[in-house]
Amino acid sequence: MGSVSQTSLSPLPSSDRVDVAARLRDALLGASFTADGLLELLGAPAYAALARSETVPALRATRGDTPLETLVRLFLLQQPVPHARVADVLPVEDCLDSGWLTRVGGDEVAATVDIRPYGGSGGEDWFIVSDLGCAVGGAGGIGSREEGVVLGVGGASTTLAGITVRTPVASALDLGTGSGIQALHAAQHATRVTATDLNPRALHITALTLALSGAPAADLREGSLFEPVRDDETYDLIVSNPPFVISPGARLTYRDGGMSGDDLCRTLVQQAGERLNEGGFAQFLANWQHVEGEDWQDRLRSWVPRGCDAWIVQREVQDITQYAELWLRDAGDHRGDAAEYQARYDAWLDEFEARKVKAVGFGWITLRRTAGDRPSITAEEWPHPVEQPLGETVRAHFDRLDYLRAHDDAALLAGHFKLVEEVVQEQVGLPGAEDPEHVVLRQHRGMRRATKVDTVGAGFAGVCDGTLSAGRILDAIAQLVGEDPVLLRDRTPAQIRLLVEQGFLEPAR
Repeated sequence: MGSVSQTSLSPLPSSDRVDVAARLRDALLGASFTADGLLELLGAPAYAALARSETVPALRATRGDTPLETLVRLFLLQQPVPHARVADVLPVEDCLDSGWLTRVGGDEVAATVDIRPYGGSGGEDWFIVSDLGCAVGGAGGIGSREEGVVLGVGGASTTLAGITVRTPVASALDLGTGSGIQALHAAQHATRVTATDLNPRALHITALTLALSGAPAADLREGSLFEPVRDDETYDLIVSNPPFVISPGARLTYRDGGMSGDDLCRTLVQQAGERLNEGGFAQFLANWQHVEGEDWQDRLRSWVPRGCDAWIVQREVQDITQYAELWLRDAGDHRGDAAEYQARYDAWLDEFEARKVKAVGFGWITLRRTAGDRPSITAEEWPHPVEQPLGETVRAHFDRLDYLRAHDDAALLAGHFKLVEEVVQEQVGLPGAEDPEHVVLRQHRGMRRATKVDTVGAGFAGVCDGTLSAGRILDAIAQLVGEDPVLLRDRTPAQIRLLVEQGFLEPAR
C-alpha cells in the first residue's frame, strides 16, 4: 500500500447524505469494524503493519468470509469484494447511490475512500476517511503525486491530538483540517468548531469523517491560514497540523506550505495571538530552520506574538540531507527516475544553502493568551520519550507560570508545596563513595523530565507534602547541615522556581 501511485483521485461520497453515513456507521460498528475489533482479528503484528501502510500481513489474516474480514478487505485493503458478500454486511445500494462504493467488474464492488477505525481519547469508536492508499498520513512514502490528495492519520496527527488542552470551550478552530481528525477531537469539548483548509477536497473529507464518526458537523471554510476567519472572530482553542515542510516549491498541498523557508509556520504563530480569547490556547506542530549564526531558540522566541505566553519544545533535529531524503521518500521520488530524483535533491540543498540553513527542527508550539504584562516564553529541547496524552500536562505548565509570576521570593518561601506523584530520586556516584556526585529527580509521568539538584534541593523536595511552608523546611535543613538559614533562604528560591516550573513540585492548594 505504501507504494500505491494514483493517476487520478476518486470521486468522493456525497457529504449531504448524513442518513446513509449513519446507517453505514451502524453497520461498521455491528461488525466490530473498530480499533479493538481490528486488533483482535489481525493480531498485533499485522495491525501494526497497517499503521506503516504495509498490507500483506492483513491480507493473509482476512482470507475468510466473516463480515469483519469483508470490511477490512473493502475499506482498508482496497480489494474488490463480491456484491453479495457486501450486501450481507452493509446497506450496499445506499452506499452505491451515495458514492461510498462503486461497481467494478461483473459483480464486485470497491470502496471509493479509505475508512480507518480510530479510537477516541474517551474510548469513542471513530472513523477517519482519507483518499485511497493514503490512510497513514505523514512521511510514509505514499507515493501519490496528486496535488490535492488527502491523507489520514499519521504520527503528526496523533501527536497534536495528544498535546492539545482538552478543557471545555465555546469555540475551536482547526486550521488545515486535512481528514478532520483535529476537528473530530475538538467537537467533543467545544460547542462550536470551525475547520479550514486550502484544499476543498479536504473539507469534503472532513465532513465525511465527522458524519461517519457520529460527531456534530463543523463550520467548514476554504482558504489559507486565517484568511477564511472574519476579523471579528476569536476562539478559545486554535489547533493546526499545518503543511510545515520546508521545500523548494509547493508540490503537495497536504505538506508543502508554498512560502519561503519556515515563513508559513512563523506567520501562523504570529497571527494566532490576535485570534485568541483571553486564556485561550493555540497549539501547532512546526518545522523551523537552524540558520548559521543564529540561535534557534532566539529565532522561535521572535515568532511569539505580544500578549501571549509560549512553550516551545524541539523534539527532533535533522541535518539538511536527512530532511531532504525524508520528504523525497514521502513523495515517492526515490522510486522514480534517478536523474529526476537527483535534480530534486539538488534543488532542496540549493535552497537550504542559499538561506544558510544547516538543519531543520521539529516540535510543538503552544501559545496562551494572557492578560499579564510579563509574558513568559520557554523554548527548550526535549527529544526524550513522553507520556501521551499531554494535554493536561500542557495546561498545568501554564497554570504554574501564573503561580510563579504572582509570587516573588518572599511569597514563594511562605508557600506550601507538594512533590508530584511518581517522582523518584536517583543518586549518581562512584560505588562506595560516601556522598553522590549528584542527585537526579526523575518524573515517570507527563514530560518524564529529569533534573539535577543539589543535596539541599533533594532534601527540600523529599519533605514537601504540603504541611510546612518552604521557608520552614529550609530553616530545618539549615539547622541539619549547619548552614546559615538566612543565606539558605536567599539562594534557594531559584531552585524552587525551577522545580515548580518543570512540574516536580506543585503548590498545595
